[in-house]
Amino acid sequence: MTVPNLMRAIDPARPGGPDVLEIVERPVPSPGPGEVLIRVHAAGVNRPDVLQRMGLYPMPPGASTILGLEAAGEVVALGDGVDSLAVGDPVTALVSGGAYADYVAAPAVQCLPVPPGMRFAEAATLPETWFTVWANLHDLAHCQSCESLLVHGGTSGIGVTAIDFARLRGLDIIVTCGTDAKCEAALAKGATHAINYRDGDFAPIVRELTGGRGVDVVLDMVGGEYFPRNLASLKDGGRHVSIAFQKGGRLELDISFVMRRRLHVTGSLLRPRSVSEKGELAQALKTEVWPHFADGTLKAHLFREFPLEQAEAAHRLMEQGGHIGKIALTLTSAGG
Repeated sequence: MTVPNLMRAIDPARPGGPDVLEIVERPVPSPGPGEVLIRVHAAGVNRPDVLQRMGLYPMPPGASTILGLEAAGEVVALGDGVDSLAVGDPVTALVSGGAYADYVAAPAVQCLPVPPGMRFAEAATLPETWFTVWANLHDLAHCQSCESLLVHGGTSGIGVTAIDFARLRGLDIIVTCGTDAKCEAALAKGATHAINYRDGDFAPIVRELTGGRGVDVVLDMVGGEYFPRNLASLKDGGRHVSIAFQKGGRLELDISFVMRRRLHVTGSLLRPRSVSEKGELAQALKTEVWPHFADGTLKAHLFREFPLEQAEAAHRLMEQGGHIGKIALTLTSAGG
């Protein structure tokens, strides 16, 4: 196919609310060495996109100012040195930016095949959450079967992916949600227990649910006042992993409590990692997780899709928190 010189993109000229998400024309990127050019059929919508739109999420050096961290589509061009993919291959990819556009360049090692029978809009919702969950629960927390896990935002993209991870690994997973309906939805997706955090402090409930022991691992996206409650929810020797801090990143830590309980406190960010690190994550997912999409054990958790022209509505839904699972943008002119 002939690749045009210009494409549609969402590239806000200034920080602001969802109304700044207007379609503009931008040059089609060229794939560099080790990269492929993807004709985007769909792009996942994630919390970091909202923060970047607001001017609150600094981009790593060299990242595109076009929004979007995950895209699904077909490979239309290969950069130098790429022999693992071919033109025409359907892929879903983690990118450092640029997915809200008709075309995006992606490192070949960060591309994964679209699972058989899965639509592009569904496949576009997989990379960001699965890379994040695998990097933190497998690589950092070393979750083992028969352990227990506490995850906040049980019906968010990370939440439903963590539930799937727990199902694959044989973990008990306790989630917190903001409504009784979301608690029911999380249970339906496979959570062991779901707590409505509006009912009060979750830590005593977690300890009660675990027979007074506490959980082995906490995966936290909240920070702020949740941090001491998370530590109180852990068993002796438990592991706390931070991946975001929606309620604030400056935390007060009673180090003597950590020392007495022999707790491990760690965390990570995905976007600043090197291409080689992300490539290793992709290879692990391809081997350990992707076969479960093919055999039906796992599925995408697409809540709603919007055309690119309605990116503003997609971000408003994300901010309102009314979704269960993931949101995607579709690019109809790219065949999506």
